[in-house]
Amino acid sequence: MDLPDFGIPPQLARRMSMAEQHEYLRTKLTRRRTLVTAGAVAGGLLTGCSGSGSGTSGAKPSVSASASTLTKVPGSAVAPFGRHLAFGADPKAQMRISWQVPAAVKKPYVRIGLRPDDLSRRIDAEIRDLYTPELQGIRAALEQYYVHAALDSLRPGTTYYYGVGHDGFDPAAPKNRATIASFRTAPASPETFTFTAFGDQGVSEAAATNDKLLLGQNPAFHLHAGDICYANAKGLGKESDAYDPGFWDGYLKQTESVAKSVPWMVTTGNHDMEAWYSPDGYGGQLARWSLPDSGFDSRTAPGVYSFAYGNVGFVALDANDVSYEIPANRGHTDGRQTKWLDERLGELRAAKGVDFIVVFFHHCAYSTSSHASDGGVRAEWVPLFARHQVDLVINGHNHVYERTDAIKNGEVGRQVPIGASTDPTRDGIVYVTAGGGGKELYGFPAGVEESYEGHVTERESVDTFKWTKSRDTKTESVQWSRVRYRGFSFLTVEAESGAKPRLKVSALAQNGERIDHFEVRRGG
Repeated sequence: MDLPDFGIPPQLARRMSMAEQHEYLRTKLTRRRTLVTAGAVAGGLLTGCSGSGSGTSGAKPSVSASASTLTKVPGSAVAPFGRHLAFGADPKAQMRISWQVPAAVKKPYVRIGLRPDDLSRRIDAEIRDLYTPELQGIRAALEQYYVHAALDSLRPGTTYYYGVGHDGFDPAAPKNRATIASFRTAPASPETFTFTAFGDQGVSEAAATNDKLLLGQNPAFHLHAGDICYANAKGLGKESDAYDPGFWDGYLKQTESVAKSVPWMVTTGNHDMEAWYSPDGYGGQLARWSLPDSGFDSRTAPGVYSFAYGNVGFVALDANDVSYEIPANRGHTDGRQTKWLDERLGELRAAKGVDFIVVFFHHCAYSTSSHASDGGVRAEWVPLFARHQVDLVINGHNHVYERTDAIKNGEVGRQVPIGASTDPTRDGIVYVTAGGGGKELYGFPAGVEESYEGHVTERESVDTFKWTKSRDTKTESVQWSRVRYRGFSFLTVEAESGAKPRLKVSALAQNGERIDHFEVRRGG
């Protein structure tokens, strides 16, 4: 059941942007900051347990601490949790370390060194607090504290050990040594590496299993194509969406096992538009994540950035900006994102040492599952992908695995059966929907069979639809749907450099079996 439209008449809410709704409600709600009580220590709150508990089952609504007996909590009683890494603009020299604390702390920092027993370098961190007001009868007010440290001037191709702390909690202390983790910077020159990808994760046993399986691939980093946590249940970017910020506590606990050592490179899905926070519902994203600063205003769209690792350039986009299906944030960058994309793709294609370009974002350019294809993505970005000969596009949004043939001018440029190779300079671009990250699964159109490695079914066409600018759906019969799998899964890509560079793309199901593989090569 959908929750009611909290305090805004429905007729008015439908005419307001998220920023306008935020300001409307902000004037009606009294900001009541809640201090955590000493009693919360015994209750488990100060070990980061306000979310789902185990981190592998559905997250429960958050409960804020009582304000009746306000007591200052010593730093020694506050344990950091939810560590997650992200590259800076230069993965060879920059890493961003982020974490959460369940109460305000003083002087947070990171200790770092080349050995786990010598964390002599200390780097100050910043706290970004995020306040969500009470909705009477729905949820209590909640204050969340996210901590971020920027590590620069690192050595390429080097393993670093680190621990996070604050006044009263020293990660180098013997009792806290189990919290020490490690990461590795990008190599100085291209060499073979692996990255993984999926979208639509949430907090569940399936999501936690995917994390464990992808860690076994030893990836250099992971791409998350949006719909990260599902604290916003409905995903329409409106104040009337059911929303509980405490889900994020459970999500970051769940993800910590992998993201504390594997950079977790996220972008923004429709469920990540949280209309309670300005600007444009992205204030929560800005509080939780530190992502590369690559020339685009992060406060406008925090999920828009790029970086190069080895011989591959990566571009993350915010498809809410161009979506026809879910228009809450359509046009919120006034075309600046698309202009930046055109320029950035040109720079990466001309960059020395970059053989391939991979683009990832949430809404699908080409898919036949429940949400089908977004005409806004096709209109705004697909021509740019073709112009700059992008090598691979990764989406989420549809909770399945689906992979196209090489698409050129909106049609099949070349069939790419399982195990085949394709050349974007000649054939067109392969689009992958990797939406089996852990959230409830979708299906395919009625009568359309799954088709994947070991279970190939031949089909000439699939009847599906695309979203139009008027939010209508237009039916289409397509020939490009090559692989279809309805199950939890993720993408793993091995990038090889040298005289004959290639991307070896595979999809793995949760039972460990491969359900798809193909190769991308250029000019050969």
